[in-house]
Amino acid sequence: MRRFKAGVMLTCGCLLGSPGLAEAQAPQATLHPVVLAHGMGGYDNLLGFAYFGDEMGLFVGDACDEPLEWHCNPGLHPRQRTLGSQVLAFHSSEVRGLDLASDIEGILATTGATRVNIIGHSQGGIDARKAAKVLFERRHRAVVDVLVSVSSPHRGSPMAKHILDLGPGVTSVVAALANIFGDSVYEPGNDAIGAVKQLVYDDVQPSDGVVTGMKAFNAAYPMDSQNVSLYASLLTAQRAPQVNPALFLLRLGFLDIDGDGYCVDDCDGDGAAGKGDGIRDDRDDDGVVGINSQQMGKRLRYKESAYGPGIIAEDRSIPAVTDLNAPGPSQMTSISSVLDQDHLDVVGVGPDLFNEPKFYAAIIQYIQQHE
Repeated sequence: MRRFKAGVMLTCGCLLGSPGLAEAQAPQATLHPVVLAHGMGGYDNLLGFAYFGDEMGLFVGDACDEPLEWHCNPGLHPRQRTLGSQVLAFHSSEVRGLDLASDIEGILATTGATRVNIIGHSQGGIDARKAAKVLFERRHRAVVDVLVSVSSPHRGSPMAKHILDLGPGVTSVVAALANIFGDSVYEPGNDAIGAVKQLVYDDVQPSDGVVTGMKAFNAAYPMDSQNVSLYASLLTAQRAPQVNPALFLLRLGFLDIDGDGYCVDDCDGDGAAGKGDGIRDDRDDDGVVGINSQQMGKRLRYKESAYGPGIIAEDRSIPAVTDLNAPGPSQMTSISSVLDQDHLDVVGVGPDLFNEPKFYAAIIQYIQQHE
């Protein structure tokens, strides 16, 4: 089993202040531990920042459970158990999901818990479906209670196809990923090609005898109530040039993702199910994933609060997605409740004014209310 971490601390005090202990905390902790599943790029290195943190290096799952503790998330109940998983930075979700399942087995053994909840960012929300099925098969019962994905490319990402199309061989793919995510792409065990092939909707090489892509993955690991009690998702999108500088630089040499047109399959060949509506530079993607790819299960709405955690509610104007390969028009085109943040902002890669500790405290509070 790979090691897991309850927090990461960086020594940077130069951008936005950490939240203070005067804020109201959640009235209750979750019954089951919350596991944070990271996306492509790994837990330790996403453009030099800690995953699931803020600009001060605060791990968003660090509850204020010690006297006079200040570098913590005051929106969490002091007894809240939130742990970060660590899987291979670059690999398919077939492999990363197995890794995540093993991490969760370790968490169950260490904490004495019988179930967990998962918040998965980007590919982490996809890995979680694999892990949930594996855990059910191993234990013959559901282990994952609530699963919330944030900015996850459930139906593929145009950025993944763009990286594959850059040029011949492995070198160009590895170099492109290293430019975006850092040197963790070179660590032993990583498979850059496998990682990118995973996040293209269709099988990019159907004649090679290896089935890849999100369409096949969704069929193999659907939203099954025997594996997970509740599926929900938060969508992100931001109009250029407001996206993170790293993503904006990528856009200069890449056609803007047009991610809010309806079509069940990949009808425009961009690597994601759906198609564009013909309007460029509108608020239909977060720099990596279009909104037509991100909804899984219920769509959630986030509203920040000036005092204490924000509020997460279900957007009942948009029907839940029950089949990831066959969402309806509203799930693929509506910007209702879409959070105005880019793909990296929501895991603390800034600088910006988004309050990550409040955001994740709100998600954890939603989980506590729906366990």
